[in-house]
Formats: sequence, C-alpha cells, structure tokens
Amino acid sequence: LQAATSTGAHMLYHSRTQRALMKTFRVPMASSMVTAGLAFNLLKPAAAASFASSPAVIDQLRFTEMGMLSWLIVDVAIQWGGWAVSALLKTEKFYDMLGTGSFIVLSLGSLLAIKSVHARKVVATAFVCAWAVRLGGFLVVRVWKTGQDSRFDEAKGQPFKFWIYWTMQAVWVYATLLPVLLLNASSTGGPAALIWSDIVGAAIYAVGLITEATADQQKFSFKMDPANKGKFINSGLWSYARYPNYFGEMLVWWGIFIFSSGGLQGAQLASVASPFFVMMLLRFVSGVPLQEKQAAARWGSTQEYQDYVTRTNLLIPVPQFWSSKTS
Repeated sequence: LQAATSTGAHMLYHSRTQRALMKTFRVPMASSMVTAGLAFNLLKPAAAASFASSPAVIDQLRFTEMGMLSWLIVDVAIQWGGWAVSALLKTEKFYDMLGTGSFIVLSLGSLLAIKSVHARKVVATAFVCAWAVRLGGFLVVRVWKTGQDSRFDEAKGQPFKFWIYWTMQAVWVYATLLPVLLLNASSTGGPAALIWSDIVGAAIYAVGLITEATADQQKFSFKMDPANKGKFINSGLWSYARYPNYFGEMLVWWGIFIFSSGGLQGAQLASVASPFFVMMLLRFVSGVPLQEKQAAARWGSTQEYQDYVTRTNLLIPVPQFWSSKTS
C-alpha cells in the first residue's frame, strides 16, 4: 500500500509539473507557431512542397545564401548545442551566455552577409550588440558569483525539460531579432537621410538601456551585501517600481523596432510583433508572474512587503500618482 501510494504521488507530481511547464510556455509557443505559419504560408501541402523545393530555400539550407531561414537554423543549432553540453554537465552556466551571444552572432552575421551596407543597418546592429554585451556580461557574472540560477534548479537534472527551456530561448532570440534581421536583409536600408523614426527609436532605446542597466546593477549590489540577506530591495528605481529592469527591456526593443522601421516596408513591418512578443513574455509568462510568485512566497505575509506593493508601480519607475498595481 505504501509503495502504491508513493508511486501515485510521484505520477501526480510529474503530471502537475508538466501541466505547469506547458502553461508557462503555451503563449510563446503558440505565437511562434502562428508566426511560422504566416511567414512561410505552409498551410497547404502544395504550398509546403513548392516552398521546400524553391531554389532560394535550397540555397539557404545549404548555406550558400544566408537568409531568414538560414539564421533560424543557426539560432536553433546554437541553442540545441548548448543544451546538449549543459544537460551532460547538469549546469545552467552557459544558458545566458549563449542566449545573449546568439543575438550578437545573428545580428552581426546578417549584417556582414549582405553586400548592401547602410548606416541604419550598422547602427541597429550596434544597438543589439551593445544590449547583448551588457546584459550577457551582467547575467554571466551574476550566475558565476552566486553559483546558480534558481530558474533551473529542477530543470537541469531533467534533460527533456531542460531542452524545452533551450528551445524556447531559440524562439525568443529569433522572434525578438526579426526587425533587425529583416532590415539587414533588405536591399537598401531605407532613406539615406536621418528621419523621425531614427531619432525617436534611438532615444527610446537609450532610455531603456540605461533604465535596465541601472536597475540590474542596483539589485545586484543590494543582493551582494550580506546585511541584506533575506530582504527585498526597495531603494533606487526599485522604490518606484517592482520590475524596472523589465520596463527597460521593453523600451529597448520598442526603440530597436522603431529605429529599424525606417528601412522596412510592406509586410516587413509585421515585425512589430517583436516588441509585443517581448512585452507579452515579460509581463505574462516568464518575467513578472514568476517573480511575483517568488516574492509573495518569501515576503507576502509581511506588512512591510504589502505596503511596498501598495505604494509602487509594477513596471514604470516613476512616483505613483494614481492608484494602480499594473502600471
């Protein structure tokens, strides 16, 4: 009876774990499937056969010509290669390094692969690389200093579950980079003169990058102080919002899309899905919900944290002029 009870509990645990995992990833997975269907028009067998046999696709599969499909393959290869090594070593220390590194590889590679060079392409690629170097460096240093990343405590010991994390990182990289990949693949790059989208996009990007970097550094410094062990940060930008780093991240990709839009046209402008994807991912999937759950478990019963939640915005690091928990 005891063995049967133990087996039943074990099966129930794994069932709940799988349902929770699919719930966490169902939105980006659905988005990526819809995007792929729209992008490649593979809803009919005839269209699929025609697409797969076209010379352009064959060239990309052979890497004799680098296009959108080629960069998707490179992206997936990097993530799956990282997963294979990390699953074997049961470590999460390569995850953020290869994730942010993929942004650099794909953006720089797509810029260098096309003969048409334009200042807008160069600047947009530089924006991506600056963000990736900053965030990647910060995350790698953090995980090596702290010794672990709590996101993967369970997954790194389960190869298939770990593979899902790495595969979703491939989706994140490609979907987020769409505006820059399309810009770099374009034959012109847009008007040679400076236009309004260049100025607005660059300004939003700069504000986002500074906000995210400042928030990350403030929280890291707070956590590295032994006197703050077991406490939550409520100083600096964090005294106005509970997730100012996520707000900065959202601004970064809105800025990059707006800047890149000066060289995009027609269906290419559908890559506005990139900043929406980032917002959705951070606000409803892997960012805020997970952090809110952890914070509630640690400090939710304390009056100090309840007061902190009441007086702060969720994302925007400005004084709370209105009563809202979603701003």
